[in-house]
Parts: sequence; structure tokens; C-alpha cells
Amino acid sequence: MNQRATPPSRPLASILVFSTVVAGAMDAALAAKPSPGPATTGQWSPVYPWPDVAIHLHVLPDGRVLSYSDDDHPDYHVNGSRLEGQARAFLIDLPAGAPPGTVEEIPNTRTNLFCSGHSFLPDGRLLVMGGHKGRDGWGDTETNLLSYGTNYLWSPGPDMAEGRWYPTAVTLANGEVLVVSGAKDPDYTNNDLPEVYQTNSTGTWRALSSARRALPLYPYLHVAPNGRVFVAGPDATTLYLEASGSGAWSTVASRSGGFRDYGSSVLFDDGRVLVMGGGDPPTKIAEVIDLRAASPVWRTVRTMRYARRQTNATLLPDGKILVTGGTSGGGFNNASGAVYTAEQWDPASERWTTLASAQVGRLYHSTALLLPDGRVLSAGGGRPAGTNGGADNENVEIFSPPYLFKGARPTIVSAPTTASYGSTFFVETPDGTSVSSVTWVRLSTVTHGFNMGQRMNRLGFTRVTGGLQVTAPSDARLCPPGHYMLFLLNGNGVPSVARIVGIR
Repeated sequence: MNQRATPPSRPLASILVFSTVVAGAMDAALAAKPSPGPATTGQWSPVYPWPDVAIHLHVLPDGRVLSYSDDDHPDYHVNGSRLEGQARAFLIDLPAGAPPGTVEEIPNTRTNLFCSGHSFLPDGRLLVMGGHKGRDGWGDTETNLLSYGTNYLWSPGPDMAEGRWYPTAVTLANGEVLVVSGAKDPDYTNNDLPEVYQTNSTGTWRALSSARRALPLYPYLHVAPNGRVFVAGPDATTLYLEASGSGAWSTVASRSGGFRDYGSSVLFDDGRVLVMGGGDPPTKIAEVIDLRAASPVWRTVRTMRYARRQTNATLLPDGKILVTGGTSGGGFNNASGAVYTAEQWDPASERWTTLASAQVGRLYHSTALLLPDGRVLSAGGGRPAGTNGGADNENVEIFSPPYLFKGARPTIVSAPTTASYGSTFFVETPDGTSVSSVTWVRLSTVTHGFNMGQRMNRLGFTRVTGGLQVTAPSDARLCPPGHYMLFLLNGNGVPSVARIVGIR
């Protein structure tokens, strides 16, 4: 908490006169300038119940949200002991503009998926790697695949070479999935062997045996415009990993903000990366790097208003970045320093805007993701044993960004469910003449403050009778295969409700 210095003493009469003058001036200023409304600050929903502490959140290709956490539930205990090897998982409907709807439980009875890594395959299945095996730090070797649609089914994938607990995964330009880091035994030994899940007919793991390197848990990974994987943190020295062959590392540049765990990182605009917050004590620092440059360097931009640790960052349809939750207090998970106020970063001006405040503190084990209707789901936040964290939050809040209060939304009548690279496809809309931009945002898969899936592309389009002809990206390095939420935005920056389109 900020402390104020004690002012020098003054005679009571002078204080009263001064206070009266100041109060009058403030009243006049407030009367002349009305309080900002939701078109400026956005608006939070009521707090809604949720079936678990949403430690892992995903938007599936059919628009439903998948949520799972730990096996820490009475149904999964015998005589007070956990039944390891099981995970509760829930599918939740979130109709456009509405509260959470139908909940369906789809437990995984094979693996405790707590603290796993995850990424979407080109066909829309969710690949989940590792998890919790007996105790914290002991990562599982198992992988699991979730199919979606008429039947939601968990199926076993091939085992990795060693266990992973707190790993990060990312889908590559060729559709394969890279996984790095994670702890592999009860001593928290780092898994230094990167592996690639091959999506060809073998469906096996390929070890990057020449690229062994110990990375911090849950590192920030992004596919760069050159096709390599960029590691933006938490270490200050940032790296490229070449994931072909047996793998190779190279150094890119160093950030000025030092080691920053439990901050967040977002890839935006086809190759620029923003890292913000994190560290202990938490920092306000925000830094940007442009991976399209011949020699990329980190550059410090304006700081956030609040220092934040255990925060989440969500990429919006208009390209702005929403930051929610976290704590400004020192230590691992300091609930007394919880930050309720959201902030938004504009890449065009590189400025932060303070937005509305949530009702629930979201700290360690919190998550946030973009919904197809343009709102942001903010969930979770729990108290690990032995820390000074806050309560376990089996609830969610939904944030409506300012753009949802700036007039009518464009509508999409129809759009294809699939597109090929470089192709042109028709989007039927009665609002074609008012559309100023078309974007799509990759489906989210988020945990522990980092969204392993999100990235966006700005799509070219032409107006035609009945709608728009939209051109899909031609370069898979800028748009890895998978599913994206397609948005139409009008001149006021108001997005449509998205249609989900797969590109392969």
C-alpha cells in the first residue's frame, strides 16, 4: 500500500479555508466533467458460480469453454487421500452476451491434468501434455487428446520421454506441437529436453536432442515470423529455438526488466511481443520487441499504472491488450495487494488506459480469455498451501470492453468453417459498407498467467454484394494452422460476434 508523508502542521483556520476552496473547485470540476461510463472504462458482469477453480481454460472450436483444475474434490478422495490419475473437467456454454449456461462434466480418468501444458492441433483437438503425478514438481509423462463436437472424448496420446509439470507448448507453422520445460520428479528437476509432437501418420514425439536447455517453469513461447520459436521470458535473456531436426538455440536480445516470473507476454501484429509485469517485488514495467527487425531489440514503453504479479493478458479483436488481476504486493501470492482495476494497452499509441474494476481478486491460478462474442472471461484464483494467497474462487466475472458500448455491432450471417492459406472466402453480412477491418484471433488455451494459443492476424478484404470477400493469411509462420475467431469491426471499433474458422 502507498504511504503518505505527514504534512507540516498549520493553524486550523487556514486549513478550513483551504479545504473549503479546494472542495468547491473539485465540486465544480466534477459537475463540468461527468464520470466516465462503460464506453470509456468497460463494464464487469456480476460474479457467477463456476464448477471449479478455473486453473486451465480453453475455448474449443465449437465455442464452448473447457475448464479443469486439480483432482482436489471429495469424489476423488478415499480416506482423505487423493486418487491420483484423475482430473475433473467441465464444458460450459457461454451464449453471446449471456451468463454461463449449461455445464457438462467430462472427467479424465487417466491423468491428473493439473499444471499441464496444452495446445490445439490443426484439426481442433486439444493436446494436453503432462500433469500432476503424486506431488508438486513431479510431472507426468502422459499426454491426452480431447476431441470435440457431437462427442467430447479423452483419448491417450503417446508418452513423452520424461515427465512435465508446468511446461509450455505452442503449435508450429507445420502443425506440429513443441513442448519445453516442466519439472519431472519430486525434486523439481527441470526437464531440459524439448520435444515435438508429430502430426504425421506416426503421431509420435521427436526429441530435440541437440537443444537441451533448462528453462524456467511455464516460459513464454511464441512462433516468430521466421518460423522459429521465440522465448520471451521469464528470463531477461530471450532466445530463439529452431525446432527442426535435432534443434538449436540462439540468443536474440536481453530485456532490461530482469527475471520476471508470473508476468505475462502477448504476440501481436505478426511479430511484435509485449511483456508486462511479473517479478518479486512485482513491477509495472512493459517492454516491446519487433521480431520482424533484422536485429530485434527490446524497448521499454510506458509502464502500467499498477505493478502486477500473477496477472493475465488478453488479446482483443481490435488488437488492444487487456490486463486483468494480479497483485502489487511482494511475495509469491500476496492477496493484500490484489489489483482489481483492469488496464488496456493500445499498440498504436503505446499507452495504457485504466478501465473498470472487478469485484474478485484474481491471483495465483487465475485465468482470462477472449470469448467469441468479444467479452473476456476472468476466472479462478486459488490459495496454494503454505502461502499468503487468497481464497479459492469457484466463480467467474465477464468483462465487456469499451467497444461493446459504442453502438450497434456488425453481424455475420454466414462464413465458411474452413479456409486454406492464401484463399479468398465469402462472409455474408448486411453491414459490409460499415466494416473497417477484419481480424481473427486464435483460440485461447491459458494457465498460470500465460495464454499458449492467442495471436491475431489482420485480414485483407473487399466489399461485394451481400458481404465481404476476405483473404486468408498466406504464411503459416504468421498464422499457424488451427482455429481462429473471425471478427468484423466497424468504424467505431465495435466487433461482431465471431465465427470460428479453421485454417490448414
